[in-house]
Amino acid sequence: MNLRGRSKVTTEFSMSSMTDLIFLLLIFFIITSTMVNPNAIKLLLPKSSTQTRAPQSVEVAIDAELRFYVKNKEVSFELLPNAINQELNNIKLKGDREESAIALSADKSVPVEQLVKVMNIARDLKLKVILRTGRE
Repeated sequence: MNLRGRSKVTTEFSMSSMTDLIFLLLIFFIITSTMVNPNAIKLLLPKSSTQTRAPQSVEVAIDAELRFYVKNKEVSFELLPNAINQELNNIKLKGDREESAIALSADKSVPVEQLVKVMNIARDLKLKVILRTGRE
């Protein structure tokens, strides 16, 4: 009689390779998230307790170096009215132009004269101006 024990199948599962894979993925996402450079303009906005929203607006920003941006694209001051007009045409405003507005974001260090220049452009284009601020 040949009595040999049957080979038993083990039902164990090793999680070490799975945890290695998870840690590698975690490291990959951490490294790639720090490399992502958002396309944003660095502004320190003045603080305000009230907030106003414009339904149809063109975003204009002025940074600390007095560079003008329309929708995050740098524009010289001389071409600012044309860029605003072009952006108004791109968003295809319906109705009266006086219902649209310019959402103006300016760094704290920007002189008021620069803000007034943009406000004069808005007046010439028959647009309202909303000054953006940060929350208190």
